[in-house]
Amino acid sequence: MFDLDRWQEIFQTIGKNKLRTVLAGFTIAFAIMLFTLLFGIGNGLKHSFEKGFAGDSENSIYINSGITTKPYKGLQSGRSIQFRNDDSKFINEKFEDEIQFFSPNVQRNNVQAIYKGEHNNYTVRGVYPDYQPLESAEITDGRFLSYLDLKRKAKVVAIGRLVEKDLFGNLNALGKNINLEGVSYKVVGVFSDPGGDNDERFIYAPFTTIQGMYKPNDEIDYFGLTFNSKLNADEAIAFGNLLTKVLKEKHNVDPRDQGAIRVRNRAEVTKNTQVFITTLNVIILFIGIGTLIAGIIGISNIMVYIVKERTKEIGIRKALGATPNSIIGMIMMESIFVTAVAGYTGLLIGVFTLKAIGKSLEKYWILNPSVETYVVVGATIVLVIAGTIAGYIPAKRAASIKPIVALNDE
Repeated sequence: MFDLDRWQEIFQTIGKNKLRTVLAGFTIAFAIMLFTLLFGIGNGLKHSFEKGFAGDSENSIYINSGITTKPYKGLQSGRSIQFRNDDSKFINEKFEDEIQFFSPNVQRNNVQAIYKGEHNNYTVRGVYPDYQPLESAEITDGRFLSYLDLKRKAKVVAIGRLVEKDLFGNLNALGKNINLEGVSYKVVGVFSDPGGDNDERFIYAPFTTIQGMYKPNDEIDYFGLTFNSKLNADEAIAFGNLLTKVLKEKHNVDPRDQGAIRVRNRAEVTKNTQVFITTLNVIILFIGIGTLIAGIIGISNIMVYIVKERTKEIGIRKALGATPNSIIGMIMMESIFVTAVAGYTGLLIGVFTLKAIGKSLEKYWILNPSVETYVVVGATIVLVIAGTIAGYIPAKRAASIKPIVALNDE
């Protein structure tokens, strides 16, 4: 394997036959490069889906009210459905075993927040402490809201990372007071959110505080909850459907009315996304395998041609005493060498191409296109094995030819 004379001979052969070597290498490099690009773009689409839903917990459900679109039980269409505190109690009692975290929500948009000379407008949400895992918010300084804050109707807030940056600059916001529509609130925590910049410009305050100030009739804007993590996707979807059904019954809404009570179940989104990604993976895998097969056929045909072209040379070698095994070994080593180098070159070109065009693909909803190393290395190994087999079969056949026949080959 590490015979210097053998390797010098292989390099001399490659040097004398540059065109055929380039053609063989190009076929392999192109197959690996295309394989890498396809899988990279497929992964980019998956990354986009993952980021699109990163702001919410994997097992979250959000319930919004709206306006009825159908008459029902003598009631006219166009009624506004309004959630209240008794709906919170109803949901928790009805689905105690299925619910993990639960929070009603009162939301105020475009609330001006002021700290000394700095001011900006933000969305303020009155929530329970259970809302933190719903949004996958991570506390970076201080704490989130507590049930003691709810009980006391405390004027405290947890602010997003970018709210702190906007209002406080390089200062630490913890323990300082901000003014929200003329009312002073103490900052008890700062959080980051995987959902991105928009989710880091929210301000969270105790639900009882905000509801008491802005909703005198115990009104609630929407509910957020997480279902029990033991539920599988189908069970979670069934739970969401049942939740929708009982709320419609409670508020006298036609079961077919899609606008009055809207339930956004992450389990449905996750299931549909998984189906899409699985289908996408199958398509990419099918195309990738097709590309590899094309590369295998290409290298096989080229190796047959190379061996055929060297029939006389093989005849001379055998006449001079070369054994069939040495001839087979020489051709196979050349085949493995060319396949490995070309495959690795194609791999590098593919990876660098993905890095070069990665930013430009974001406008097509392809985020961070990349490919796992083991995938392309595995594909390269497959081509190397194929190249070995492709070299072995014609070499075996050529090595079995009698010297006189090989020398007379035209």
